[in-house]
Amino acid sequence: MIRFLAIRHLAVIDRLELEFHPGLNVLTGETGAGKSILVGAVGLLVGGRASADLVRTGEDAATLEAVFETAGREVILRREITSQGRSRAYVDGALATSATLRELASSLVDLHGQHEHQVLLDPATHLDLLDEFAGLTGERTAVAQSFAEWQRIRDERLRLMAGQRESAARAEFLEFQLSEVERVAPKPGEDVELTAVRLVLANADKLQRLCGEAYQALYEGDTAALTTLGSVWRKVTDLAAIDDAFGPHLAARESIKSQLEDLAYFLRSYAAGIDASPARLQEVEDRLALVERLKKKYGPALADVQEHAGRLRRDLDDVEHATERTAQLDGALQRARDEYLRRAEALSMRRRPAAETFSRALERSLGDLAMSRTRCEVRLAAAETDAQWSERGIETAEFHISPNPGEDLRPLARVASGGELSRIMLALKTLASTDAPGKTLIFDEVDTGIGGAVADIVGARLRSLAERCQVLCITHLPQIAAHGATHYRIAKSIRAGRTITTVERLDALEREEELARMIGGSEVSIAVRAGAREMLAARAALRPRDQLGAVPGAVDEREAQDMPEPGREKGAKGEAKAKGESERPHGGKPGARATDRVRRR
Repeated sequence: MIRFLAIRHLAVIDRLELEFHPGLNVLTGETGAGKSILVGAVGLLVGGRASADLVRTGEDAATLEAVFETAGREVILRREITSQGRSRAYVDGALATSATLRELASSLVDLHGQHEHQVLLDPATHLDLLDEFAGLTGERTAVAQSFAEWQRIRDERLRLMAGQRESAARAEFLEFQLSEVERVAPKPGEDVELTAVRLVLANADKLQRLCGEAYQALYEGDTAALTTLGSVWRKVTDLAAIDDAFGPHLAARESIKSQLEDLAYFLRSYAAGIDASPARLQEVEDRLALVERLKKKYGPALADVQEHAGRLRRDLDDVEHATERTAQLDGALQRARDEYLRRAEALSMRRRPAAETFSRALERSLGDLAMSRTRCEVRLAAAETDAQWSERGIETAEFHISPNPGEDLRPLARVASGGELSRIMLALKTLASTDAPGKTLIFDEVDTGIGGAVADIVGARLRSLAERCQVLCITHLPQIAAHGATHYRIAKSIRAGRTITTVERLDALEREEELARMIGGSEVSIAVRAGAREMLAARAALRPRDQLGAVPGAVDEREAQDMPEPGREKGAKGEAKAKGESERPHGGKPGARATDRVRRR
């Protein structure tokens, strides 16, 4: 349950701190005073979507904090929203994600918004409500997982089939590219080698001429270097005989001679080995052109060409083995379908008796809400083909009701009025709450479409529900507000040119005044105040077991429509006349203000 709620700079709320109590907490106030902002604040604390628009104008951030009591311990939730739209969440002071807040919220709060009952008009939600009532969420999760696996394999199979339809053309294309590379069969580094050879062949004449001239100058000419060096070495020998300093140079004579002779032999053989024919040059040019063409198409480097050829071989192998993969997927697809069907059929077997139990329980709960003659039935319809199967199973569900005796059961969306939808949703919340004692249930204007004695019965139901769970109810109806154990008034005012929303807990006299305002509007007479006082006294006198069926108007809605509102009776001319007008000597003026009122800074 919520123990404490603090709000800073959220919409029209500047600063607000509020302590809630066990039982039924009712919140009332004029339309537009900011009642739904409180509900929105709790929604944000339990993982709702944050927006920069929620931050009060002129402020940098909005801050929300609540203390929940659950299983004997306290949980502190905090949410900060900046004017730039960024959001941070904390659980017991530690950073948390919005997903963590939502997961935690499932055990703390059940929030029923103003228009949530409209979801009942969508039959797609009915199966979810049945499974939640029957405790089948575990089986539903298993079915959804099996369905997802089946669809995954099916999608892969479809992609493979689409590929097979194009496999012939693709295989031909792959083979063409691969043959283009394989015909050339380039070797690693071949492009660099061919470029060097082409340079040599293009300069063959010059190379041969230079080699011949160098060979002559070094070895065969009249003034050949090797012959001339003979006289040089003789002089160096004479010098070494006089001075040992020439000894090392003389010792290098043989190695120098050997190197010069090697150079001479290389010059002669290199010139002789050059194939200067135009045919050889053309051959190299043609080969290099082929390699360069492959590089341009599949490169840019020759290594890229060879890597591309490897990919082509692998792709061709995949195409050629597609039939084998298809067979594997067909087997996996059938197994996944069988597993899904097995789990879905098991879920269906549990749903059918649960649907009957759910229908009877809903009828009993609606009977407590002045719809005692309503008949309910959850109709399950099996899917006609596997194309209609889903993650929810192999059937659909739809609520059928007959709120009027003698009328056939018809789909809920076609026959339920707004007031009936509100009560059906309340009945569903009541059924769900039996498994969640201590949880906080929040109802934002559950009184939509109802009034009179029916509103009194709804209030009694909320009061009864509050014996198991903490209930926070925003209402415009005095019949509902009178059942509250704790009453808060929400008001809006203008201070220093700014709109301010405040909340205060009401004492007994202030409750009378608030209910009188709700009954009589802006002009509150003594008679109206007396009626409000009597209404509060009548509700306070009810024992828990008397709350349902013992309140005025605890009959079917159609029988209750002509009954006067509680605390009022009709005069001779049909005009409402207050009872006990003189019972309040102080004239109905409110007394001292509550001591445990909301603190505002």
